[in-house]
This record gives sequence, C-alpha cells and structure tokens, in this order.
Amino acid sequence: MAKVTIGLALGSGAALGFAHIGVFRALEEMGYRADVIAGTSVGAVMGAAYLTGELENVAALARQTGIVGLLGYMDVTFSKGGLVVAEKIFERFRNTRTGITIDALPKPFGAVATDLGGGREIWLRDGDLLTGLRASCAIPGLFPPVQDGRHWLVDGALVNPVPVSLCRALGADFVIGVALASSRMPLPPAAPPSSREPAQSKAEHAAWLARVGSLLDDTTRSIGQSLFGERRVTPTAIEALVGSIEVMQNRIMKSRLVGEPPDVLISPVLGRIGVLEFDRAAEIVEIGYEATITLKPVIAAALARA
Repeated sequence: MAKVTIGLALGSGAALGFAHIGVFRALEEMGYRADVIAGTSVGAVMGAAYLTGELENVAALARQTGIVGLLGYMDVTFSKGGLVVAEKIFERFRNTRTGITIDALPKPFGAVATDLGGGREIWLRDGDLLTGLRASCAIPGLFPPVQDGRHWLVDGALVNPVPVSLCRALGADFVIGVALASSRMPLPPAAPPSSREPAQSKAEHAAWLARVGSLLDDTTRSIGQSLFGERRVTPTAIEALVGSIEVMQNRIMKSRLVGEPPDVLISPVLGRIGVLEFDRAAEIVEIGYEATITLKPVIAAALARA
C-alpha cells in the first residue's frame, strides 16, 4: 500500500498559536510526522519554525517576555498602514536556517495571506521565508501591509484561518487541521459609566507597568499602556481592533471548515485564554498536546481508512 502523505493545516490565533507546539509533540510521540505543512498567520510562523528548528526559540522568547516584552522589538509608525512595524521581531530569528526562500524548506510548505487590494486569497510558496511570514501575520491596522510585487498583503486569517485547501494543493492525501479559538475577547468588562476601579487595583496596574517600563521606549510604552494600563469603561482602539478581527476570523473559520473539512480536526479547548496572552505560552502548549493525544484513536482510525 502506498504511503499516505500527511498534511498539517495550522490555524491562526495569535498567542493561541503556541498550541501548535503541543500538537507537533503529540503527533511525533504517536509516530506521525507531517509530510506537508500549510499555515495561516501564527500557524504559518509555527509551521516554518518547526521545519527550520526554531520552534523552541520562538516559544522561549514568548515565555520570557510576554506581549509587553515583544512590543520592545517593534517600531511604532503612523504612516505605513499600521500601528507598529514588526520587522525587528522577525529579523530577530534570521539565521542560516531561516534566511532562506520558502521553496528551500525541507518539506512542502505554504503560508496564506490576503491581497488587500482585491480581497483574494494568496498562497505564498516561494520568496523570502521571513517576509512571507510577516505578510501572513500582518493584522490590518496593527501591522503594515507587506508588498509582494504589485500586491499589498495582510493577514491570511481574513480569508482562510485554517488552510486545509492549501494543504491539499501541496500534495497532502490526509489533512489534520488545527483550529484555534478563545471564548475571551481582549476587552474590559462592561461597567456603568460612573464606576471606577478600586485604588488598590489602580496601584497594582501602576506597579506592573513600572516593572516592565524598562523594556519599552517612550513611544512603545504608550501602546503598552493602551493594552495593559488602567482599565477603562470603553475598549481601547487596539482592544476593539483585535476583538473585531477575532470575531470575524472565527466566523470565517467555521464557514471554511464546513466547505473544506480536514480528515481530522484538532480544536484545543483554550477557554478563556486571550489571544494576546503570550506569557501563557507553556500552558497553551500543554493544552494543544492534550487535545491531540486525546484524538489518538480517531487519527489512527481515520488514517487506516485513507
């Protein structure tokens, strides 16, 4: 019997993407290794990190710094189509393994991006690897679009959050999809306009910001304040932006998975872990691992039928 080509379709989800690390670990323990990988947004980053041996470096950076520390790698811009420029964080990982073209990876790989001008789904299968990953992760309004020839590319989650179709196009006979979603949006709790936080809570926020202040320059600190500073009655601009995109992504994901189902779908129960809680990377990895191990008999039975 001919060998079945196993593909992984890795979904978007910002910090929730660390669940992919647990998925990789569990599948290897079962004796399965992906022959083909396709990813969208953070799924593309994790897939590429897996193929280049950078997976632990990516996880370690998140564990050590969290979202506020990651902001220290970013340059604020108000004139390039986004709030922050992310080149520094991606260049942090450029080395002999990652400074290559996508088609030079050891296994077939593709990343999904969105053509901002026409709304088309773009499959990135060649060109500079880190540039392609940056395009796939370019959340509109937060990160600037990435130019690719005549196209301006943004986050692939706008069109295909779990790229099963790309995975099959790359040659996969059997596709394992990984869908990530949180029931917690990054918003402050609703409260009457007259309500205020207790003084102790405000003091705790101030002390926390002081501890991380050394990581941030003055301009970037203002972003940290908007993300993690004193809670307000209404959402900040970043909270509203990320929350809106998360709602849209989840709706699109459900629709696409109905029309293009994988052979097995792994959906880690991430509960109330927020999409910006990068400091909970270790916990998210374990949730991804457990979700995959639980499906061991399902994966084995499905592969036997393939």
